[in-house]
Amino acid sequence: MMGPLAGLKVIDLTHVMAGPTCTLMLADMGADVIKVEKTPQGDDSRHMIPPQIGEESAAFLMMNRNKRGVVIDLKTAGGKKVLRRLVESADVLVENFAPGVMDRFGFAYDEVRAYNPELIYCSLSGFGRSGPYRTRRGLDLIAQAMSGLMSITGESSDRPPIKCGAPLSDITAGIIAAMGILAAYAHRLRTGEGQRVDIAMADSIAALAELPIFTYGATGHVTRREGSRNMAPFGAFPAADGHVAIGVIGDAVWRRFCEAIERPDLRDDPELATGRGRAAHLEDRVRPALEGWLRDRPKAEAAAYLAERQVPAAPVLDAREVTESPHFRARQMVLEFDYPGAGTFRASGNPIKLGADPSPPVRRPPLLGEHTDAVLRDLAGLTDEEIAELRADGAIG
Repeated sequence: MMGPLAGLKVIDLTHVMAGPTCTLMLADMGADVIKVEKTPQGDDSRHMIPPQIGEESAAFLMMNRNKRGVVIDLKTAGGKKVLRRLVESADVLVENFAPGVMDRFGFAYDEVRAYNPELIYCSLSGFGRSGPYRTRRGLDLIAQAMSGLMSITGESSDRPPIKCGAPLSDITAGIIAAMGILAAYAHRLRTGEGQRVDIAMADSIAALAELPIFTYGATGHVTRREGSRNMAPFGAFPAADGHVAIGVIGDAVWRRFCEAIERPDLRDDPELATGRGRAAHLEDRVRPALEGWLRDRPKAEAAAYLAERQVPAAPVLDAREVTESPHFRARQMVLEFDYPGAGTFRASGNPIKLGADPSPPVRRPPLLGEHTDAVLRDLAGLTDEEIAELRADGAIG
């Protein structure tokens, strides 16, 4: 094994997206992640979330690389016995079942801690393990709504709020959970003590809404939906073949912007000298000048021209353009896998780049139960005869 977390053994009892994102981050950094799936169909994300790539869901393929896969039926006595053997020697357990499910399986934190006090036990849920909403199920939409973030996302306050197009709360909660596990691991290295890590999707998105929450606490002002009109020009503007994102975030940038588009009259206009003035005249003076300059220019060319003149700008890329971007490819943010039944597909890479201890080579996601026998031999210490007996009893797949 390679990577900064090589040797760290992680039992992954997660499914769908938030939990698998957490364990993906650990696996990408070299942890030995054992993904435990249920029988007979495995992680729900293999089937329930479109689009499908061959016989597998894109959601499963993109969230489960670098993991070893086993199938265990935790509703059977044999399955519970197998999982306990794995947990006894594990460093980390991650789960995102609905509240109470792990208790019913016999793997509540207090029970597990009794035989593995060094274990770091991470639970992800919609609203956490405390508070009035602790028993509620969480979805990305619900977390975005509850956190305050959705209330400020949209074009204007007279139009409905909208959610971010990406499953922001799932991804953010997974990343924060990985950070929490690493903090608990640092604590264990100092003290030898394990602990529980409690991560809520709603908490994670509320942390992203820090600015409007702070603004209200400091001023009593409730931030409303303004789209990209709180400063000008700031947002996406149409070019010849798409849109360019442009962020004029100060008076000096405004002057550079005016020089770039060869409009000294705008630069010297006292009514446009401040951000407040530019926002007030966005529609009648700023936008027409900008869109007139962009109209016949390709988005990549226009963005590069502005960026060279120290004006923050970028083409608005779709998924195809991101995948083909020479920058993201150079950063190893586009990975390719060959997966049986799905052919070759691409996925986002690991954003953490470590110079001293780089991540291990990327392995494709596991087939359902692909590593069951090897994991039970290597980590649980079972013999081939014991494995065969468990399989005959339906405890493993």
